[in-house]
Amino acid sequence: MNPPKTEASAASPLDTAGAVRDENAFDPALILPFLKSQIPDLVEGSVELRQFPGGASNLTYQLTIGGREMILRRPPAGTKARGAHDMGREFRVLQRLHPHFKCPKPLAYCEDTGLIGSDFYVMEKLAGIILRRDLPSSLRYSPERARQLCLNLIDTQIALHELDYEAAGLADMGKPAGYVARQLSGWSERWNKVLTDDIPSYDAIIAWLTSNQPADSARPGIIHNDYRYDNVVLSADDQLSVIGVLDWEMATLGDPLLDLGSSLAYWVEAGDPQEMQSIRMQPSNIPGMLSRAEIIDRYAEKTGREVRNADWYYVFGLFRLGVIAQQIYYRYKLGQSKNPKFAAFGLFVTVLAQVCERVINRAKV
Repeated sequence: MNPPKTEASAASPLDTAGAVRDENAFDPALILPFLKSQIPDLVEGSVELRQFPGGASNLTYQLTIGGREMILRRPPAGTKARGAHDMGREFRVLQRLHPHFKCPKPLAYCEDTGLIGSDFYVMEKLAGIILRRDLPSSLRYSPERARQLCLNLIDTQIALHELDYEAAGLADMGKPAGYVARQLSGWSERWNKVLTDDIPSYDAIIAWLTSNQPADSARPGIIHNDYRYDNVVLSADDQLSVIGVLDWEMATLGDPLLDLGSSLAYWVEAGDPQEMQSIRMQPSNIPGMLSRAEIIDRYAEKTGREVRNADWYYVFGLFRLGVIAQQIYYRYKLGQSKNPKFAAFGLFVTVLAQVCERVINRAKV
């Protein structure tokens, strides 16, 4: 799941977009009349469309009109899980959350699929640094600064979980009761719908998760559901502060510990075995970065939550990530996506199964 490194991303720590892939191209002039009707202060001028290489779910573009840079999000082509890639819901989440948390300001949502072949929304661009698999050559963190970056990342997620969603008018954003059971059954169903003959069975993993399923948290909160380094924007000035969180497609109300487990699934440490290093998606292995155990301790200390059964939440996060990767690999195998980086997702799914099995064998639940 590693995005290809572009020449621009290697030279500059600022997140930059590249050329639009052929399979994701559309004529941006087609949406100009709609955008002018929705964004009152939009100034006409030259139009440019570029695409960000990161991400394997919804497609993200930089749309520049008259020198103003904005971000456009649209769903991928091909088979999609029911309820996934809901641009309208993501836009509405941003509308309501923006006054209370670090996220981009949404500008316009278009449900007319006739313009570019799908619905889409446009939001403001947060200019800054986004860390992907490896640090750009112009950016270095000392062990002390890397540790502080970790703490800032974790504390931002904690701030989201601790946000008073009722006071913010977001109580209808999800249904916390029964959340754990719904997540486990839902992701299991998704897995069974995208099986291919070249990936291992996840049946034993699902059975273990089911038999050891914990109760719902007594303190539900707003959860992001895909919180990791390449979904946060760092300040270009100090390179440590989180100035915004991106990709709210799966945000809801639920058990914050599942959100923590999903984040841990992305966290490959320096001491992890080589097969895990091969699927690393963020620079969580550089000197100074916290271990998964230290992240759990920090979370427990700052929130006052008792993180029992940490292995269960970690395995669930790995399982869920495996399903997401398999959904993308399935589209690739059916020829619904020609993106060459998706060819390796079968290996990604296989490695995640191996990690799950190791954790289960030594788990304390």
